[in-house]
Amino acid sequence: MLSYNELKIGTMFKFEGTPYEVVEYEFLRMQQRKPVAKTKIRNLFTGQILERNFHQNEALESIEVDKIPITYLYNHRGEFWFCEKGNPKNRFKIPEEKIGPQSKFLKPNSDVTAMKLDEQILSIKGPIKADLKVTEAPPGERGNTAQGGSKMAILETGAQVAVPLFVNTGDVVRVNTETGQYTERVEKSK
Repeated sequence: MLSYNELKIGTMFKFEGTPYEVVEYEFLRMQQRKPVAKTKIRNLFTGQILERNFHQNEALESIEVDKIPITYLYNHRGEFWFCEKGNPKNRFKIPEEKIGPQSKFLKPNSDVTAMKLDEQILSIKGPIKADLKVTEAPPGERGNTAQGGSKMAILETGAQVAVPLFVNTGDVVRVNTETGQYTERVEKSK
């Protein structure tokens, strides 16, 4: 059993008979009130996000999930196709809702981890950072630093990310797949 103060981002537990994962966590202690864990939790079956406060008298059932290495192959019309690592003949699809926002940063033939509970895949965990090629970036305008000196670029996976003005088409950038934010330029285009 988990108490409310053991919840952290990424913790998986059962709440009202359904498995959830903590997406956001904040511990609040207000004057003359009992402390509270303010969370955003994601339903691992449907992908729906709930905002929920947990109090000290609540106990949550922890769950153990199996982590299985799989390989991402491709996506087509909102269905993402994977195979067992090292066994491309055993293919299966996972809907985009179960993958979450990381789906925008998956490259074909990349290795990810499937979270499985009772022989059912709950979610996918990819690498925290991904190196992706910029396929389209508008030229940086001189003097356009009032908005923080960034522009929107389109990556090879189709994801749009705010990048600094010096990033150009053909550059390879590193993106945090959990937040969807640019972290650094890895390789400059030639």
